[in-house]
Amino acid sequence: MSRWKAPHTTLLAAALVAASIPLTAPFPARAATPRALASGPVNPGFETGDLTGWTVTDGTAFGPGAVSTATTYWGGPFHHRGGHHLWGYAAAGDDATGTLASSTFAAPTRLSFLVSGGWDPERLQVALVRDGDGARLLTQTGIDDEAYLRVVWDTTPWRGQAVHLEVVDRKTGGWGHINLDDVRVGDAAARDDNGLTFRTLGQANQPTATRDRTADPLRPQFHYTPYQGWINDPNGLIQWRGRHQLFSQHYPGAPKWGPMHWAHADSPDAVHWRELPVALAPRAPATTADNSGIFSGSAVDDDGTLTVAYTRFTDAAAHPGATPETVEIATSADGTTFTPGTEVISQPPPGSTAGFRDPKLFRDPVDGRWKMVVGSGDAGRGKVHLYASDDLRTWTYSGVLAEGDGTTGAMWECPDLFPLDGKWVLLHSTNEGGQSLQRYAVGTYDGSRFTAERHGILDGGGDLYAGQSYRDDSGRRLMTAWMSDWNAKEPTRIGGWAGAQALHRELFLTADGRLGQRPVAAADTLASGPSTTVKDKTVQGSWRIGRGDAVRLRAVLDLTRTTADTVTLRLKASTAEATVLRYEKTTGTLTLDTTDAGYGTPATYTTHAVPAADGTLALDVLVDRSSVEVFTGDGAALTARTYPRYRESDAVEFTTGSGRLRLKSATLIPLGSAVLTD
Repeated sequence: MSRWKAPHTTLLAAALVAASIPLTAPFPARAATPRALASGPVNPGFETGDLTGWTVTDGTAFGPGAVSTATTYWGGPFHHRGGHHLWGYAAAGDDATGTLASSTFAAPTRLSFLVSGGWDPERLQVALVRDGDGARLLTQTGIDDEAYLRVVWDTTPWRGQAVHLEVVDRKTGGWGHINLDDVRVGDAAARDDNGLTFRTLGQANQPTATRDRTADPLRPQFHYTPYQGWINDPNGLIQWRGRHQLFSQHYPGAPKWGPMHWAHADSPDAVHWRELPVALAPRAPATTADNSGIFSGSAVDDDGTLTVAYTRFTDAAAHPGATPETVEIATSADGTTFTPGTEVISQPPPGSTAGFRDPKLFRDPVDGRWKMVVGSGDAGRGKVHLYASDDLRTWTYSGVLAEGDGTTGAMWECPDLFPLDGKWVLLHSTNEGGQSLQRYAVGTYDGSRFTAERHGILDGGGDLYAGQSYRDDSGRRLMTAWMSDWNAKEPTRIGGWAGAQALHRELFLTADGRLGQRPVAAADTLASGPSTTVKDKTVQGSWRIGRGDAVRLRAVLDLTRTTADTVTLRLKASTAEATVLRYEKTTGTLTLDTTDAGYGTPATYTTHAVPAADGTLALDVLVDRSSVEVFTGDGAALTARTYPRYRESDAVEFTTGSGRLRLKSATLIPLGSAVLTD
């Protein structure tokens, strides 16, 4: 269980996002006005530098100091419009509360605005309020981030009625504020000043009875995501009775970390997923702040019984004197219904001050016994503990399997030990200087100790963590991971969900001993519609191969006939934004740049790509609505979540500066949904 950052969570069962449910008005209705109604609120972007046109109806959260000229905060730029915006933190911090109301205007057919700040649908919201009866027609909260997102509302049902906006702050403590900027009405609400069309976030993406997974333009179509709520680490990966099982750390009550459950999905091919009922749930909380839950773990087949081991986390603040992390075993005869957990390790071993979690079970070919590796750390050095058992119930501590030198994180989470191509591989996830990394080591194992011969970072991108692998029925070593990290922005909270699992990957050792990866072969079955293929194509300047928000590009670059030193591939591209992939011939550096990719984390990620012996470089790039996964022919990878602002940001195009690019071949394949409904 990735637990480096455990944000405060508000328990909400019925309202995951406040975007279309009318709420009782806490303030008196305004008197109807006989004069002609304005077409929009006065001072819609606070460009007067003060609260002209807006009225503080109570509290101190929105005093004069709330109108800010700040362009950046501790996590990057605000991305506001113009010179001013309403920063709910600026006037009086997180503990202040209050309400701010706009001037009255006639409800248009469409209204949009920029919103940011804390996530709390009940206590933090921008609301469209009808003057006549004070009814809250639409509401929207923030996403626990200061960077603005554009919310677009269809207000046609109330067209012409007298309405106003209210900015409501009823929350104190962390993220106890909400921000607003650039209110737009009519055609301007849907189209930006640059002529591009805003992606429709907010009202249109809320939960429906039909569980429509296509409505939200940020929801991946061929990656597993929760319909609502939060997921992080994948758990319990196994192929059992022919079907691939995927469990995930899950909090169904909000699109934020909370008391952990295990979500469950299964698949016939490790690509297409059928959502199943929650498999494991925590005990009833002792207090409203009790975050006790079921952390990460693994699964094995014990003579036909699906058996899972996991960390039972007990929140010591709510349960004084309890051991925070223990190991439990649960079983299932049908693959969906599990017995109550039985504790098998009640205390961590000495030298576990940084934590003790994420048990991974495996049958050890060295001595034929069951083994378990558990992540830990002590005195700034991450480590992995090893246990042995004959029956999965009684465990003996074998000692420290492997330990860091202090430079690779103070806690090694989600360990995984397995044989591969004549060697042994140890996976572990670390947080180093605020950066989440999926590390691996290749070496030897003698039944009690792992000796590393080579270390590496499995994926050079910013969004791959808590990887877990399993051997499938055909003998492949498959792996998936949480396609995010603890520093990542989560724009999808606007739609009530957060988190996605990476596409399943097949692991292998490269000729030079690195741990390589490639998309699972069944990803080919995602193809949907006609593809575009070119061969022996020369690109000089810019060339677009096609468009699509869920596509796969398979290209072979002929570097022997490419004169440009830097070759660029623009993904999710429009005139205003793109996720950029660059390859530099002279250095072999492959860079994934999300600096101007839209919402999300602006960053550059790099890895090294080695051309084949014939001088070609193969690229396999999978683009989903809010992710990019890049694989090279030599097994390197870059993964990042990206969230375009505009509908037009779906082009795939090659560019060169000086010189030319020679493509031996390139194929753009539209991809379909991976959701199974039966």
